[in-house]
Amino acid sequence: MNDISEKVVSVLHGLLKSPTSLHEPSFKGREWDYIKDCIDTGWVSTAGAYVERFEEMLREFTGAKHVIATSSGTAALHSVFAALNIGHGDEVIVQSLTFIATANAITYTGARPHFADIEELSLGLDVKKIREHLEQFAEKRKDGLYNLSTGGRIVAVACMHTFGHPSNLDALAELCKDFDLILIEDAAESLGSYYKGRHTGNHGHVATLSFNGNKTITTGGGGAILTNDSALAAKLRHLTTTAKTPHSWEFIHDCVGFNYRLPNINAALGCAQLEELPNFLLKKRQLADAYKTAFSKLPEIKVFNEPAWGHSNYWLNLLLLNKANFKTRDKILTETNNAGYMTRPAWRPMHKLPMFSNMPCTDLSKTEDIYARLVNIPSSPHLADQLTDA
Repeated sequence: MNDISEKVVSVLHGLLKSPTSLHEPSFKGREWDYIKDCIDTGWVSTAGAYVERFEEMLREFTGAKHVIATSSGTAALHSVFAALNIGHGDEVIVQSLTFIATANAITYTGARPHFADIEELSLGLDVKKIREHLEQFAEKRKDGLYNLSTGGRIVAVACMHTFGHPSNLDALAELCKDFDLILIEDAAESLGSYYKGRHTGNHGHVATLSFNGNKTITTGGGGAILTNDSALAAKLRHLTTTAKTPHSWEFIHDCVGFNYRLPNINAALGCAQLEELPNFLLKKRQLADAYKTAFSKLPEIKVFNEPAWGHSNYWLNLLLLNKANFKTRDKILTETNNAGYMTRPAWRPMHKLPMFSNMPCTDLSKTEDIYARLVNIPSSPHLADQLTDA
């Protein structure tokens, strides 16, 4: 067996009992009980006890002082950029290798994404390269940091914890301090991941989570905002609730807001999922360890491992092909999917998409290199129960 794609299929077939999708939700806890309670009591919309309960459970799990549950991770990001007054003429540094929601949400307020390269160690932002880029192409003025090429004001860095692996948050915080930038964590994929013992989402000024159907836990659709800034939390809670001022019967809104709060019925699902989260994380780590052992026999491939500073949730496991074998990626994707094992590449880099092709950017050579060599493999927690002895 000389073909790499055949070897990958053979490893997956030998390790897992049957073909499977990339990441499936698991509903084996009290999901039905809590959802039925919402239906029985009639509390299915944004008002209801499960919303506050879900936020409290997230506070306890992540250690964040404030949590605001939202209708999606994208809604959470949009709200954050709006609350921080990031808008027309502003630029936000964000990695090009990210899910499109990050870049989209920046544009919703009229700002522009400023794409930066990643490092191979964490698949997060390459801080050294960003620093060199800013020193060469940006200028500090009284009212902020300006891009000398575009004239735009660079106001923030939005780091993304790729596939659940924590970015180099100390270095990012130092970068933001040196250049007077706001650090925002897109922690959509990293619930259950820790940087130096502290949960992701607590190192920047504000962070966002996602609970889409393919995430580590799901609310069907939903997200959340984490922050330790009480004033910002109050503003975000107000904005995401249509900016409605408290009144017993009048509808009074004091600014343009968003109808972005999480419905109670979705929060009920989330509460049950959070109760199961420790078990999900344990199983996902078992699966990751099994993949590392099984694929260690293939010198052409490396199973990506968490960086030394972090403890990852291993949301999506991934294979990195050696540079000499990058041209086999698409054949691996074809053969594994044909065999019933759902795999996929990383997201197409944002700077390769037509609407973002003219955005400011650093050198993006590592982004393009990693994209060409990366394959995500099945990562559902229940797969740990199906592992063979192979």
